[in-house]
Amino acid sequence: MQEGIYEQLINKKIKAELDDLPDVFAVEKEEIDEAEARVLLSNYISSVTRNALSHIRDGGNKEDALLRQIQICNEIIDVLHQKLNDDDFARLKLDDHAEILTSIYKTINTAQSLSRRKPIRPVTPLTQSSLFTGSHAEPNMLEELKKEIATSDEIEWLVSFIKWSGLRIIIEELRNFTERGGRLRIITTSYMEATDYKALQELSKLANTEIRVSLDKERTRLHAKAYLFKRKTGFSTAYIGSSNLSNPALTSGLEWNLKVTEKDSFDIIRKFEATFEGYWNDEEFKSLSDDEEENWSKVRQSLMKEQVEETKEQYFLDIRPYHYQQEILDELEVERTVHGHMKNLVVAATGVGKTVISAFDFKRFLQQKPNAKLLFIAHREEILKQSMYTFRAVLKDANFGEMFVGRFEPTSFDQLFMSIQSWNSRKMKEKTTADFYDFIIVDEFHHATAPTYRTLLEFYEPTILLGLTATPERMDNQNVLSYFDDRIASEMRLTEAIDRKLLSPFHYFCVTDNVDLSAITWSRRGYDTDELTNVYTSNDRRSDLVIRSVNKYVTALDQVKALGFCVSRKVYGFLL
Repeated sequence: MQEGIYEQLINKKIKAELDDLPDVFAVEKEEIDEAEARVLLSNYISSVTRNALSHIRDGGNKEDALLRQIQICNEIIDVLHQKLNDDDFARLKLDDHAEILTSIYKTINTAQSLSRRKPIRPVTPLTQSSLFTGSHAEPNMLEELKKEIATSDEIEWLVSFIKWSGLRIIIEELRNFTERGGRLRIITTSYMEATDYKALQELSKLANTEIRVSLDKERTRLHAKAYLFKRKTGFSTAYIGSSNLSNPALTSGLEWNLKVTEKDSFDIIRKFEATFEGYWNDEEFKSLSDDEEENWSKVRQSLMKEQVEETKEQYFLDIRPYHYQQEILDELEVERTVHGHMKNLVVAATGVGKTVISAFDFKRFLQQKPNAKLLFIAHREEILKQSMYTFRAVLKDANFGEMFVGRFEPTSFDQLFMSIQSWNSRKMKEKTTADFYDFIIVDEFHHATAPTYRTLLEFYEPTILLGLTATPERMDNQNVLSYFDDRIASEMRLTEAIDRKLLSPFHYFCVTDNVDLSAITWSRRGYDTDELTNVYTSNDRRSDLVIRSVNKYVTALDQVKALGFCVSRKVYGFLL
C-alpha cells in the first residue's frame, strides 16, 4: 500500500495488507460514524458490485453476460429480502427483459401526441454525473440546457449575472416551460453592472416566474453559477460550475460545469435546494415582482450604464504582432526563404488584422532594403486611410506614406496608399516602370480577377507581391490563386479565428417578412432600383416588423452599433 491519506473501508484484503506493513509505518483508523454508515456502506457495496459485474460482462457473449448480470443483482436483492423480511424488496427485482424506462407521457392533448418523434431528453444521462469543459468532442452546454428546460417541472437558477445575449438564445424554451405550468425562480445580482436590465425585464414577462436580485453593485457575496432542474419523477439534475447566463459562457467559452444527478448525488441536490431556499429568503435579494416598483427603480439605476465618449489614438509607443499574427509572418518568411515564393496570398478572417500583418511584413523587408518603395492598393478611401495610419504606427514614422485617392495628391510615388480606381484613372502605368515598386500589397485580393486589377498585376514586377483577403472563393468560380501558383501561403478562416478566441462568436437572427419580389423587373444589372425602393420604403408593415425584431433581439438600442443596407443612395438608414 502507498503512503498517504485514505478514506477506505477496511475489508479482509486491506486488513491483511495492513498487518503485513513494517513497524516503521504509523496507521491511523477511526470507527464508522453511524450517521454516515448508510452512505459509506452503500457506496462500498456499489463499488464491489460494479467490479463483479464487469467480470461477468468481459466473458461470454453479450446477451448471456447481460442476463447473468441481472441474475446476480436479483440474487443480491433476494438476500436483502430474506434478511430484512420485507416483501417490498422482492418487488425491486429486475425484470428479465432488461429494459430501461425512459419516459411516460399522455397520448391525448399533449405536445408529445402531436409528434411521432421520441420525447426530448438530455444527451447526458439522468443518473450519472458528467463534466462539461466546452470541448467540441462533448455535448453542447447550450443544447443540453434547452433539453433540460423542456423536460423539467421546476427550475431554480443561481447566477452572478444575466446577459441578454445569453437569455435570448433560451428565452423561447423558458417561455414554453412557464406557459405549460413550469415554475421558474432565479437569483442574481447587479454587481459591477454586469446584468443586463433588459434580461430582467424579459424574464419578468414570463408566466410563473420569480426573480430576486442583490442591489449592491459595489460588492457581492454571490459568485455561484448553478442551474437546478427539478423533476417529479425523481430524476432531478443540476449544473454547477463557471458559466453565467451569457452567450459566450453557454456557447464558445472554455467554461467547466459539472452535471450532478439526483440518483447519483442525492445529498448534493438536497443541499442545493436548501441553500437556494436560504438565499431566496435572505433580505439582501430583493423581489422583482410587478408590485415592487421601488426595487425595479433601484435595479434600473444600478444597471443602466452611462454613455462614455470613446477617444481614439492613431499611434502607440510600441506595437508588436500578436502570437497568431507572428505565426502568419513566419509562414510568409518560410515561403520566401525556403521555397522561393515571392508572390504570396494571406487568407484571414476580417478582424484578425491582415493590414497589421502586412505592415510588419514590410517592416521586416525594410531591414533588408531600407529605401524600398511600397504600393498599397485598396478600393476605398477609408480603408486606405486606416491602412496608412497602421503602417505609420508599426514603423513608428508619422510621415510614412501618402494617399493617392480622391482629393489627395502625393508629392512622391515612393510610398503610396492608392485606390485601384485612381491607379487606372491617373494612368500610373505611364508614370512608373514595371520594376518601380519593391513591395506591392493588394487588399481584398478576391477582386483581382476584375480588368482594373489585372492590368496592375500584369504590369508590375515587384520583388514582393502580397495579397490579402478573407474570401478567396468567388461566386463566378474565377480563380484568384492563379497569381500565386494555386497556393495559399497562410490561412486562418473565420471558424478557426473564433475557436482560437480571436473573434467574437456571432448569431444570425433571421426574420421572415411578407415582401413579394416576383413582380419586380429584373435585368442584367439586377432588380430595378426604383421598384425595389417603392416596395421596401412604402411598406409600413415591414418597417414595423424590422423595428420590433431589433427591439426583440438587442439588449438596448442606445448601446447598439448598427449597419444598414439600403436599396439605393436615395434611402438612408432610419432604424437606429
